[in-house]
Amino acid sequence: MARYTGPRTKVSRRARQLLDENKAKYFDRRPYPPGEHGRGRIRESLYQIQLREKQKLRFIYGVLEKQFRRYYKEASRQGGIAGENLMVILETRLDNVVYRSGLAATRPQARQLVNHGHFQVNGKKVDICSFQVSAGDVVTTKERSRNALPIQHSVDTIDRVAPEWMTVDKMDRKIAIDAMPTREQIDTDIKEQLIVELYSK
Repeated sequence: MARYTGPRTKVSRRARQLLDENKAKYFDRRPYPPGEHGRGRIRESLYQIQLREKQKLRFIYGVLEKQFRRYYKEASRQGGIAGENLMVILETRLDNVVYRSGLAATRPQARQLVNHGHFQVNGKKVDICSFQVSAGDVVTTKERSRNALPIQHSVDTIDRVAPEWMTVDKMDRKIAIDAMPTREQIDTDIKEQLIVELYSK
């Protein structure tokens, strides 16, 4: 399972935006970029701004560069606006669906739960966190995983409002995908057009 394993607060500092809500107190202590010139006023190029936006999006969804580039190519082939297509592809990853539903506290935890085989899609076990859900799919926990400690803890403590495009029944551990999300329904604070411009060069 390829994933980023480095210091997470440093990535947020480099992005100049809190990207991991669990690291808020550490980010607040030093909300400036890392390195000896972090507090200095650095004149940014357009490329630097575009690159930072791409890195932010990659880190938020836990995707490495090779897979992210593949997502972008897929989004470009689809009709419509490439940036919005990219956001929809990332948002409909199975690990993100589990996170959005409130059955996991964070995306990395949702990724681990999916990878360990705790979830089913339409009654079949899926342990691939990048699995793309579609409208009409139903995501459930396996019977023996219903009361797994991380899932039960998230249900008891997380008060996250599920997005409009899914219906969540936390008691039955069930997520119904009613429709594919639109860009307006994705609250990720990203300017995806900058990413399109970066890859279009």
